[in-house]
Amino acid sequence: QVQLVESGGGLVQAGGSLRLSCAASRRTFSSYTMGWFRQAPGKEREFVAAINWSGGNTYYADSVKGRFTLSGDNAKATVYLQMNSLKPADTAVYYCAADPLTTRIRGGYPDYWGQGTQVTVSS
Repeated sequence: QVQLVESGGGLVQAGGSLRLSCAASRRTFSSYTMGWFRQAPGKEREFVAAINWSGGNTYYADSVKGRFTLSGDNAKATVYLQMNSLKPADTAVYYCAADPLTTRIRGGYPDYWGQGTQVTVSS
């Protein structure tokens, strides 16, 4: 069973930064594509970013390119989402996700989800 544990959400002013963490098992970290989604109140869940470690590829939604960065710590089996220049429009519950297939992550239907962490950006 794949378990994903998120942390790092909170309240920040516009223009500020936050770093989200997603801890997984070592097997998941090394062999799955891992990503982040977000869901704002009254809106559908949307893809934010994903990383495939075996291929070394990263993917970002246009809305976050240049502001958000994915990275990972192999020893901790943890993926990080560094979020800079945050905007009120970034306010949402952020979910970590994992799947053996990159296409399922990018398509929005990964098999495994974390519990979500709230990010609130005030204006």
